[in-house]
Amino acid sequence: MAGRVTSAKIVIAGGFGVGKTTLVGSVSEITPLTTEAIMTSAGVGVDDTRQVPGKTTTTTVAMDFGRITIDRDLILYLFGTPGQTRFWFMWDELVRGAIGAVVLVDTRRLADCFAAIDFFEHRRLPYLVAINCFDGMQYHNAQDVRDALAISSEVPVVSCDARNRESTKHVLISLVEYVLSMRRSRAVAPA
Repeated sequence: MAGRVTSAKIVIAGGFGVGKTTLVGSVSEITPLTTEAIMTSAGVGVDDTRQVPGKTTTTTVAMDFGRITIDRDLILYLFGTPGQTRFWFMWDELVRGAIGAVVLVDTRRLADCFAAIDFFEHRRLPYLVAINCFDGMQYHNAQDVRDALAISSEVPVVSCDARNRESTKHVLISLVEYVLSMRRSRAVAPA
């Protein structure tokens, strides 16, 4: 008899051009659904592309969606958020039913992830911080990033390469393990 399959929703968030679409695409076992649109004059003066040289033609305007089977009985559905503030009104709907979130950060632009961290902390949704190592380089260690973001010592901080499937799988597994440990802690905590 086959085991019961469990599915879970995970949100991938972070600033503009941090690699959310790339992360979902690198790990999804299906062709990811993306809502990439050509960047238009509406983004001029709003979307600062100077620090994201490769981000000049398209951007996510609604969400990215992918799926990965972690184990024969665990399927993760991934929902990538748009990074620009003008699309944040969709975040409440995207996080509905999620077990947790990945906040993807670019250490060259740490301030871009503060809003995502605040969003998840305010909603008490478990999250971890994933440092996207652009050009294969991690410029700051996990503790320095934790200190700069002023996040709790319980929140996992991991490094990854959003382009690499195995690296991205490690991030997702780390998040699931963190969420499960939080739930176990709550279950045994005195009332």
